[in-house]
Amino acid sequence: MKSLFLLAGERSGDRHGAGLMEELAALSPGVALQGMGGGEMHALSPDVSDWVEEAGVVGLVEVLKKYGWFKQKFDETRQRILTLNPDAVVLIDYPGFNLRMAEALRKAGFPGKIIYYISPQVWAWHRSRIPRMAKLLDLMICIFPFEKDLYEGVGLRTVFGGHPLVEYHHSRRLGLAREPDLIGLFPGSRRREVSKLFPILLEAARLMQTAQPKLKFAVSAASEKLALLMRTHLQAHPMEGVTIETGTVHTLMQRVCCGGVASGTATLEAAIHGLPYCLVYKVAWGTWLFGKAVIRVPYLGMVNLLAKREVVRELIQTHCTPPQIAGELNRLQRDSAIRTRLQQELAEVVAGLAGDGAYQRAAQAILEA
Repeated sequence: MKSLFLLAGERSGDRHGAGLMEELAALSPGVALQGMGGGEMHALSPDVSDWVEEAGVVGLVEVLKKYGWFKQKFDETRQRILTLNPDAVVLIDYPGFNLRMAEALRKAGFPGKIIYYISPQVWAWHRSRIPRMAKLLDLMICIFPFEKDLYEGVGLRTVFGGHPLVEYHHSRRLGLAREPDLIGLFPGSRRREVSKLFPILLEAARLMQTAQPKLKFAVSAASEKLALLMRTHLQAHPMEGVTIETGTVHTLMQRVCCGGVASGTATLEAAIHGLPYCLVYKVAWGTWLFGKAVIRVPYLGMVNLLAKREVVRELIQTHCTPPQIAGELNRLQRDSAIRTRLQQELAEVVAGLAGDGAYQRAAQAILEA
C-alpha cells in the first residue's frame, strides 16, 4: 500500500491518527500519508491539514449552527480524495462526518479501500446503520472487544486492535503521589463543553470549599484559548484556591485525589490513570432530547458500559448540578476505602482492553487490507 488518506475531526482522533501514522511509517517507510486531522498528525506530515479546532463540535444543535461550513469542508474533502486517488482512505472515529464521507466516496466510484479505525458507536444509537456500513467499508478496526462480533455478524471484516489509549497513557505514568486536598475539574476539550460545564464545576468547588476551606482545585485546559475562557469566567466569579493550567491534563489526573470529568474520551483516560471520578455532562436541550430518543444503552460512560453496571457515578443533564457534583466529590474525597474500591474496579475494566501494541496491530491490518 503506497498512499493513504487519513481523516480525523477531533483531538482524540488526531492523537490516534498520529500514533497510527508513526506505526505505518515504521512498518512501511515509503508510504505517503495525507489527510485531515490536528496538530499531532500535521507535525508528522505537512500533507495532513489541521482542522480539528473548528471541526470538533458535539451535538445536533451545535453542528446545525455550522452546517454551511461543514458542507463546504465535506465537499472540498471528497473532491481532494477523488483527485488524489489514494490506495486507501482511513476514517478515524468522527462518525457524523466520516460515515457520510464513506457513502459519498462509494457513490462517486472511489476504487480504493475504505477502512474505519476507532469504530463509531452506532451500537449505542443507530444499530440499523451497521448492515449499511458493511456495504461501504472494506475493514473495521475496533477498540472494544464486544464490537468485533457485532460487526462480523453482518459480514464486515473486523479486527480488534485493542484500545490505543491504554498503551499511550501507561507509557506516561509518572508514579506521582495523589494530593488528598486537591480536586481535579475536567470540563472537556471543546469550547461549548467548557462553556456549559466549567461554571457548574466551579460552583460545585465553591460549595466544597465552603465546607472544607483547605481544599484546592486544579483545571487543565486542552488549549490556551480554552484556558482564557476559563480564566475570564473565574475573574467574573472570583474564588481562591483554583489553578488553571494548559496541556497538563494527564499529569493532573495522576495528582488529584478525585475529580469531575466531562463525558467523552477523558473518562476512559481517567480510568487508565486510576483517578476516582464522577462523570458530568450537560448539553443544549434540543441535543439532549434527540439523544434520549435514539440512544439505546443504559449508561453514557464507557467504563460503565464495559462493566455492565454503574462503576462511576453519572451526573447527566438535570443531575449535573453544583450540589450533586459537590456531594459525589465530597464522598470520594473523604472516604479512602471508597476511592480504593473504585480504583480497583477501574483497573479491572482497563485490563480487558488489550492496549499494548494497539497502534501497531491497527497499522498492520491497514497495510494488509
